[in-house]
Amino acid sequence: MEGGRETASRPTGVVAVERLRQMAGLDFLRAIVAGELPGPPICAVLPFALVLVEPGRAVFAGEPDARLYNPLGTVHGGFTMTLLDSCMGCAVQSVLAAGRAFTTVETKVNFVRPITAETGRLTAEGRVVHSGSRIASAEGRVLDGAGRLYAHGTSTCLVLTL
Repeated sequence: MEGGRETASRPTGVVAVERLRQMAGLDFLRAIVAGELPGPPICAVLPFALVLVEPGRAVFAGEPDARLYNPLGTVHGGFTMTLLDSCMGCAVQSVLAAGRAFTTVETKVNFVRPITAETGRLTAEGRVVHSGSRIASAEGRVLDGAGRLYAHGTSTCLVLTL
């Protein structure tokens, strides 16, 4: 593990840039899913993880609980936004060549219904809409186990050279 720490479920950490330069985005993300590379440190703080990646598609899953509640007794929108930012950004990363990465420039989110601890497991699926040499865009959806929509959004990403 590179610069990380062990959580109860799996190691987290930040992969060295030198190693990232050598891996295509899809290979990098698949190595995280397989446990060959550490998951991102935020997954030790918030209850979610990358569970599936294909070219142009990334899926995260998480199970919200009462620790994520806002003062009104529902899950804070920041958790939902994190799910969307993660799935859309990783969808973009999945189509990038070795030595390339991204940063989010803009994200738009629509919250459709409230999330509570009783909502259960959520999945956030991101799909690439466009991938150019400098700008990429993606869309994402957050769904429960029955397929009900909780939020959807779009993201614009700047493609970078590492």
